[in-house]
Amino acid sequence: MDGLVPEIIVGIGGSAGGLRAYLALLDSLPSNTGMAFVVVAHMNPAGESLLTQILSRASTMPVIQASEGMALEANHVYVIPPNTNLLLEGNAFKVVTPRTMNGGRHRQVDYFLISLAEQKGSHAISIILSGGDGDGTEGCKCIKANGGITFAQDLSAEVGSMPLHAQASGCVDFVLSPEKISEELVKISAQPLQERAVAARSKPNRGNFREAEPILFRRS
Repeated sequence: MDGLVPEIIVGIGGSAGGLRAYLALLDSLPSNTGMAFVVVAHMNPAGESLLTQILSRASTMPVIQASEGMALEANHVYVIPPNTNLLLEGNAFKVVTPRTMNGGRHRQVDYFLISLAEQKGSHAISIILSGGDGDGTEGCKCIKANGGITFAQDLSAEVGSMPLHAQASGCVDFVLSPEKISEELVKISAQPLQERAVAARSKPNRGNFREAEPILFRRS
């Protein structure tokens, strides 16, 4: 599947305490899901980031810093550059510099997830991991409203503000550890295309700390 346009794009948001969660998630993922993964982290805007190099040690997939106009490929991991807003246009990145803040608060995760939902609809997945400031909730709402699937980290999160804020909004389908989230992604990727349906949208919200149940994923 390498070199192919990904059928599903997974947006992964995190901040404080997120590094351990990113590593656990990527270490548990195989290299053949056919998905593309985009890590949107809150970074110091000054200087270069080592996040790409650090994550590459945990993943069997190529890990690349996103750049303007770069096309996403299946079975690749992309990382937001420092001091930017990262957006999706079609199957390529749009990079806006410098990053913008909303009332002094980070919104990089929201910005990417909203654009992901608009571009990919039911072929989008969002994951909110450890972090502060509540970033990602509005993006999760858009992902769910457009037919995608939403995950949030459970009590294993070192800093719970981001995942808990998302859960409180009622937009989270599954609350799991990073390792369990990886297992669910593998299940989604293995389902026959004709069997993917929007089960998450027709069932009660699962925004609490319990194990995930099987879910089917719909093609648009």
